[in-house]
Amino acid sequence: MTLPLMPTFQELLDPSLQPADIRARAKASTDPLDPIHLFRISWTNDEDQFEYRILPPELTGVAAPIVVMCAYRFPTGSHKVGPVYSCVRESLLAGELEDKSAKLVFPSTGNFGIGGAWVGPRMGFRSLVVLPEEMSAERFEKIRNYGAEIIATPGCESNVKEIYDCVNQLKQSPENKIQNQFEKFGNYRFHYQITGGSALRLVEELNQTNVLSGKVAAFVSAMGSAGTIAAGDHLKAANPSCKIVGVEPIQCPTLYNVGYGGHQIEGIGDKHVTWVHNVRNMDLLVCVDDQTCVEGMQLLQEGRDHLAAELGIAEDVLATWDNVFGISSVCNILGAIATARHYEMEEDQIIVTVATDGFDRYPSVVERIHQKEGPLTQKGALKRIDSFRHASGYWVQEGTMETRRRWHNQKYFTWVEQQGKSLEELNALWEPTFWSDQAAMTDEIDSAILKMRS
Repeated sequence: MTLPLMPTFQELLDPSLQPADIRARAKASTDPLDPIHLFRISWTNDEDQFEYRILPPELTGVAAPIVVMCAYRFPTGSHKVGPVYSCVRESLLAGELEDKSAKLVFPSTGNFGIGGAWVGPRMGFRSLVVLPEEMSAERFEKIRNYGAEIIATPGCESNVKEIYDCVNQLKQSPENKIQNQFEKFGNYRFHYQITGGSALRLVEELNQTNVLSGKVAAFVSAMGSAGTIAAGDHLKAANPSCKIVGVEPIQCPTLYNVGYGGHQIEGIGDKHVTWVHNVRNMDLLVCVDDQTCVEGMQLLQEGRDHLAAELGIAEDVLATWDNVFGISSVCNILGAIATARHYEMEEDQIIVTVATDGFDRYPSVVERIHQKEGPLTQKGALKRIDSFRHASGYWVQEGTMETRRRWHNQKYFTWVEQQGKSLEELNALWEPTFWSDQAAMTDEIDSAILKMRS
């Protein structure tokens, strides 16, 4: 079976390490379906510069700088393409995909599925995406445009149990190879090494250029598959005082109080604690309101005139926000603001979070607001501005050892009772060495990839 050229973790963390001819081909290719774009799965752009935005305090109302790493430049427009590639690559190395006729199955609530629809054919396989029927129309369109098959399951973002039920049926056919982001540690390793490593390098660069001064005081991420929050493990390993903060919807407070429910924040809040979430390392949980996130996205996308008039934010700054922030991105930003307030962080305490995708997945969501409320008015903009600057109603929970143990125990119901994991496997996840061992496997994987290329 002929495989495409595959990048290593180090080449994605620092694209300048890629062979010159490969880097040149990746930059020159204008075909979005060209497999060479596997080498562009990076937090940097074609100029090898990080894509990020520093939110002005006029918007956030806090002293601590909030740095948002932006994923809209990834192939497919979301960083989820990274863990897809990582999981498929590890399946290849393990000999699980030796049959070219294999069909890769991607359980998802959106962006992982879009990534699977793109990655599968780029690596020579067919792709099938299983996702809830109530996800945005743009998500379904992108998946179809990349040539993948779709199975739409009942429900919304939080109806992952229905996805699992469907996938368990698909497992009965030997051609279907399940790429489950919620349990495969390729997801964890990508974000530990690439997202966490990039965050560390970005903050070092901002210090060296005198843009900011300070260390990473917190990494903030909502949990969908809970892959992205693995970046916090990397940052905490480099700076033990760094806080790891998880975010979930008030409408589906699974970790907060074993809660449940539907919500509008596509990409997070999946009503279970995922296998790849290192809950013992999480310091704080923040719950945010889903409607506030949707309205906040509308403000950042459509409210440029209001933000300039009411807050005095410069036009050139506002111009850089166009199409950058999706719903879960705003969720992360609100979680970061709540973190700064909770810990009373100062100017030298830098908070890093991520914009997991851009606005291109959500015009239909904003159109629903237009149909209900009409265009964004000054009164509506002031309400949305207030949700950033003076937000109240956050639910906050400290990650005490007792609370972390409960978060860990909640994995039992999905993974032992429903998905066939053993108690021994569950208990192993409680040990810190389990997670450090998972992160350490990246060098071995890189060596195997380089050997395949030689």
